[in-house]
Amino acid sequence: MNPVPELAPQLKQLRLSGILDSLDARNHQAISAKLAYTEFLALLIGDEVARREQKKFSLRLRRAQFRTTKTIEQFDFERLPQLNRSLVHDLATGRYLDERAPVLIVGPCGTGKSHLAQALGHCAVRQGVDVVFGTCAGLTQSLNAARATGAYERKLATLARVPLLIIDDFGLKPLRPPADEDLHDLIAERYEQTATIVTSNLDFPEWDQAFPANRLLASATLDRLRHNAYCMVLDGQSYRAPRMAPTAPKPRAVAAPVKPSHP
Repeated sequence: MNPVPELAPQLKQLRLSGILDSLDARNHQAISAKLAYTEFLALLIGDEVARREQKKFSLRLRRAQFRTTKTIEQFDFERLPQLNRSLVHDLATGRYLDERAPVLIVGPCGTGKSHLAQALGHCAVRQGVDVVFGTCAGLTQSLNAARATGAYERKLATLARVPLLIIDDFGLKPLRPPADEDLHDLIAERYEQTATIVTSNLDFPEWDQAFPANRLLASATLDRLRHNAYCMVLDGQSYRAPRMAPTAPKPRAVAAPVKPSHP
């Protein structure tokens, strides 16, 4: 007697219908290996837990809104010999998340700041942490758009609660009102409550230039970002350097034939 037709609706009712995906294979394994009933059950439950964890991981990865899937394993450390690898791998463990500490990454264009930030975010997703990735301009625009519909406080609270917020390209464009105030409010709400990663093309002493209209606001915002922060400087050749076309070989000079001399 095949119990699967009867099991299917019951498993669905219990929200365990995923077990059906591996039930047949595990049943054959149990028969061939002469497993005890409890061992067979443990295999099925293990499969279900793995399926649910994978589903959660995929959902967190989708919500993070990374530009691309960048991981620590893909990061080319050889291009950045001055980078502190030990610090990067320590951050990858997620200790800064428990500390609720900022991570600040600066360097010229194309040195891998966004890659490294997203790679740390990917590590956090693997560890079961919710992550949101966005550019500084995009995040401030979303807050301003929420203001227009009366949803500013709700949007700010949502971004403030995210366990890891990655703000990419800080200072790429000057922060004009109300973007400068919105960023300040966001950083102030997250201060010592949640972890934030910030990338920028500006050197650390130049960060106040991102607030041209209000230097006092710049000081208040940056003091919170820099407090207990892990700082990394990426200094090397750009990943986006154009490929040079191969140089065509110069044509060899052909000697003119020598005419024989006649007496």
